[in-house]
Amino acid sequence: MREVTEVVEEYLEGIYRLQEKSGVARTSDIVKVLQVVPGTVTNTVERLEKEGMLRHEPYRGVKLTDKGRKIALDVIRRHRLSERLLTDFMHVDWDKVHYAACKLEHSITKDVLKKLEKALGHPKTCPHGNPIPTACGGIVEEKSEPLSTLKSKESGVVAKIKDETPEVLKYIAALGLQPGASIEIVEKAPFDGPVTVEVGGANHALSLSMASIIWVKRKR
Repeated sequence: MREVTEVVEEYLEGIYRLQEKSGVARTSDIVKVLQVVPGTVTNTVERLEKEGMLRHEPYRGVKLTDKGRKIALDVIRRHRLSERLLTDFMHVDWDKVHYAACKLEHSITKDVLKKLEKALGHPKTCPHGNPIPTACGGIVEEKSEPLSTLKSKESGVVAKIKDETPEVLKYIAALGLQPGASIEIVEKAPFDGPVTVEVGGANHALSLSMASIIWVKRKR
């Protein structure tokens, strides 16, 4: 197989993340995530399909093959360990590490990555709680669910944040909703209204869309 370029890695990683979120990656979503013009996406998707990295179903979207998924998970492994390096060793704020890690992930070799993982103490998740793939390409997910699925008076512990955009992470941190935080649903307004949660002794009203990106482990 030809050497996998940074561009190909970015495409496969972006498609994997979209598949995680929606089950499929639509061309329009790939355009938004990668911030490129539609024609470029179309040409690249066609090339990656010929190389056996993905399948494109017209009017439905794109899905990775096993070959493409393996490469995507390798990129995500490098990305999330890079985020750990930035937060744990360099003390970069958690809302700033995602885009910095996007630059680092392409330049870390396998030998360096192995040493980095050891130096970090073999972490299981990135700073946002999302699982770090293993060297073998496996990924272990803790059982969790969107905060929006909990009912009034139910409680849980924040496990991960699915949206890693800086603005969202800064807002979530200001509310004290980082991974590990204990929460309780105070009230769920009807008709897609806000979800009021108690965290750290304070109540906060979250939109349904915001509550859906904060995943929690339900307390029994």
